[in-house]
Amino acid sequence: MNSELKNEKMENLFLAFAAARTPEEAEKLLDDLCTISELQAMSNRLAAARMLTDSCTFNEICEATGLSTATVTRVNRALKYGSGGYRLILNRTRVRGR
Repeated sequence: MNSELKNEKMENLFLAFAAARTPEEAEKLLDDLCTISELQAMSNRLAAARMLTDSCTFNEICEATGLSTATVTRVNRALKYGSGGYRLILNRTRVRGR
């Protein structure tokens, strides 16, 4: 993560996510923290990451998720050159559907 973004508030946010012990707890936190649009955007980006690792084409991903090609490109770049967060979570979880 960009060092300019790292601060006590960000650390507390990361700790809050890490403290969720079940999917239901994570859902409650995200429901309180995010708008519906933000949740949909994040779920679509995670779906795009899964689809990219499953060798789907950008067009298939855009059609299935409603994401722009620019966003799919950003997700693809994060998969290839990012911090490894997508791969870590995708390897640990079995994400339902697309």
